[in-house]
Amino acid sequence: QVQLAESGGGLVQAGGSLRLSCTASSGFFMLYNMGWFRQAPGKEREFVAGIRRSDGNTYYVDSVKGRFTISEDHAKNTVYLQMNSVKPEDTAVYYCAADYRDYGNDTRKYNYWGQGTQVTVSS
Repeated sequence: QVQLAESGGGLVQAGGSLRLSCTASSGFFMLYNMGWFRQAPGKEREFVAGIRRSDGNTYYVDSVKGRFTISEDHAKNTVYLQMNSVKPEDTAVYYCAADYRDYGNDTRKYNYWGQGTQVTVSS
C-alpha cells in the first residue's frame, strides 16, 4: 500500500507558474502508474496528466498540453506537476493518484489518492 501527500498549491495570477509535488510513502514508487487529477467546484474530478510505467510515457488532457509538465524524482519518491501559463479555469483541488495497474485517465479506478492541494488562479 502507498500513501500520497500533495503540496505546492496556492494562489497564483493568470499567466503565472506553480509546481505541485506528490510524495509517496512507498519505496516501490517506481512500480506505480501515477496521475494528477483535479476537481473544480461543482464539477466532476478530471484527469490532468499521467506517467505510464509500462513505457515511461507521459500523457495529458488536451486543455493543459504545452502548459503543464509531469515529471518525477525517483530518489525522492516524488512526482511533480509543473504548471505554466495558468488560467482561471485551472482553479481546482489537485490530487495525485497511484496504482499498480494502468488505469490511464479513469478517475474511478485508481486505488491510492492524496488529500489534495488547492490551486486558485486569479484573473
